Amino acid sequence: MSTTLRTPAERPRERLLALGPASLSDAELLALFIGTGTRRASALDVARELLARFGRVSRVLSAAPGELDAVPGVGAAKYAQIAAVMELARRALSEEMKARDSLTSPAAVRGYLRLAMQDLGHECFYCVFLDAQNRVIAAEELFRGTLTQTSVYPREVVKRALELSATAIILVHNHPSGDPTPSRADIQMTQSILEIAKPLGISVHDHIIVGKDGHASLKGLKLI
Repeated sequence: MSTTLRTPAERPRERLLALGPASLSDAELLALFIGTGTRRASALDVARELLARFGRVSRVLSAAPGELDAVPGVGAAKYAQIAAVMELARRALSEEMKARDSLTSPAAVRGYLRLAMQDLGHECFYCVFLDAQNRVIAAEELFRGTLTQTSVYPREVVKRALELSATAIILVHNHPSGDPTPSRADIQMTQSILEIAKPLGISVHDHIIVGKDGHASLKGLKLI
């Protein structure tokens, strides 16, 4: 059993209480979350092993149970804790997104969508449906594809908007490759939805593409 004594500067809990959570490293924050280590490694050691294996915090938090099991000290109970925290974060961001005007608070929309989509191993197409005050009615996954592509049916997107009495939509999909740069197919698909939606009084505010390290906005790139 490890008997290494740590100085106050090496104790994440004490540092957090004294200096705030922003003062802690990724490994220290993960160690606090993990709570306990193993007979051979402290919680901080386990946290460092997780980061070394997965490369970054977001990958640790989105890892599958089988992936986490490969790290000693991280079993089903720890996976359940991580899954619960991630779901709480998604729900908090969803509440924030729905409580605000999507155009005056675009960061809330992007934050929710990035958390939901950035580490998926397949392409997904979401649509955020808005009312006349640009408040979120719903955010739904409409289509799911493979690692490299998703079949999107523009008429089905607009049909769902009509069913929800939405007056505007924000289109969103992810690139599992990590690069959020819009493809020609992305741009053409967006134009197809625009052409169907506009005569029906439905605005397309943006098409956001989510990657592992960022996002791209077709509106920001002046592509719509």
